[in-house]
Amino acid sequence: PGLENLRWLKPVYPGDTLRLQHTFLDKRLMSKRPHVGMVRTIWEMFNQHGDKVLEMGGWAMFGVRHPQPSA
Repeated sequence: PGLENLRWLKPVYPGDTLRLQHTFLDKRLMSKRPHVGMVRTIWEMFNQHGDKVLEMGGWAMFGVRHPQPSA
């Protein structure tokens, strides 16, 4: 897990108002650790003018609330 890409598309200046959009693209359980889930996301940040200034994506690991029993 980790970042697949990180791109700063435009500069960010003091006083800018930023908005972050976090989108979930995929999810799956780890086959060898069913109590751990993997989530693929993309983060997009926009300035006050609606210009996209940052884009990054990747996988993250999270504990599962109700793990599936091992087969």
